[in-house]
Amino acid sequence: MTTCCKRAGLALALAGWMFTAVAAPQRGDTFPAWDRLRKDTADARVVLVDFCASWCAPCKASFPELDKLETDYAARGFKALAISVDDKAAAMQTFLKEHPVTFKVLHDTDQSLVAGADIEAMPTSFLLDAQGRILSVHRGFEGAKTVK
Repeated sequence: MTTCCKRAGLALALAGWMFTAVAAPQRGDTFPAWDRLRKDTADARVVLVDFCASWCAPCKASFPELDKLETDYAARGFKALAISVDDKAAAMQTFLKEHPVTFKVLHDTDQSLVAGADIEAMPTSFLLDAQGRILSVHRGFEGAKTVK
């Protein structure tokens, strides 16, 4: 298990979360909490929802690539949306100052989004259609390999 995964599990455990057997969202499923995210992606035809954290090194590397995707494909209906699982908003804000992006970043203050999406690795991205159906799931970030 990677350090990021261990830290994500520890963060959830420390926050008092009990792990329960929840089926991980799969291709074709409606993204958990789509109703909560819909307003932030209302004009998009395709949405990339990315779970991230300030302590996750791969997340830091992926943010410029996500920003480039948003810039390159926004005119064609693409929108990126990140969800920070940081316990403290200050950690998320510091991360965003060090890694500024043009896409929207939400703070999962109660950890309900990360729990509902059954995140096992940071970052984890879900590619969604305009109705919130999952087209693809990608876990981790491996630099140029993931970008390709």
